[in-house]
Amino acid sequence: MSSLSNFKKSALILMLATTLAACSDNDNSDPIEDQEPVVVVEPEPVVYEFTITFSNLTAGQPLSPLSVIAFDETAPWQFGETASIGLEMIAESGANEEYLSDENALASASAEGPIGPGETTSVTLSVEAQDVLNLSFAAMLGNTNDAFTGLSSIDVSTLAVGDTLTRTTLAYDAGTEANTETAETVPGPAANGEGFNEIRDDIIDLITMHPGVVSNQDGLSTSALGAGQKFDNPVSKIMIERTQ
Repeated sequence: MSSLSNFKKSALILMLATTLAACSDNDNSDPIEDQEPVVVVEPEPVVYEFTITFSNLTAGQPLSPLSVIAFDETAPWQFGETASIGLEMIAESGANEEYLSDENALASASAEGPIGPGETTSVTLSVEAQDVLNLSFAAMLGNTNDAFTGLSSIDVSTLAVGDTLTRTTLAYDAGTEANTETAETVPGPAANGEGFNEIRDDIIDLITMHPGVVSNQDGLSTSALGAGQKFDNPVSKIMIERTQ
């Protein structure tokens, strides 16, 4: 075989080897780098909406704006336990900012203003869906020292859209202020006295059933309250409707 033939054969082998090496380099490219990035879209949370209708059933007790808290496990207040500062402020003055900021609240809402005797108001609350979902309510009886009404806990997790629950509520004593009924200590329109006082001077610092008003017409001469401020249970009605 001539040297020219050997040269051509060697050149052909070199060219094939170079081509194979180039193909091998292409095969080693990272396929992940050549793909478009995957965008993960998080699903929108399911939101429940509730409309709460609140009716004052008393003849002479204005109620403070209804405060509503949604929670899962720990209620903002419970019968027989010590009232929080937030509940004390509602029960003594009607102020609810502290109460609505409860650390266990999933959501909270307040009615726009006080509700007079025989009147009805409403408030809307929106909260993300939960396996365990409860609502709690509180409002002050204005012409008292520290009486309030409401519901400690009511389960609304199984309500379907359009379903309603109706409950009546009782009067509770927050146990944070003595029921002196004096003009200096009752903040409502019957006396226009002091509201919240951080000093707790009641006999027992626990939430109990309220004994009712002992007016000046009942023999309590220092009371600023009369028969018109007396009340019977129930003192309010609450209707909860799931609207979304």
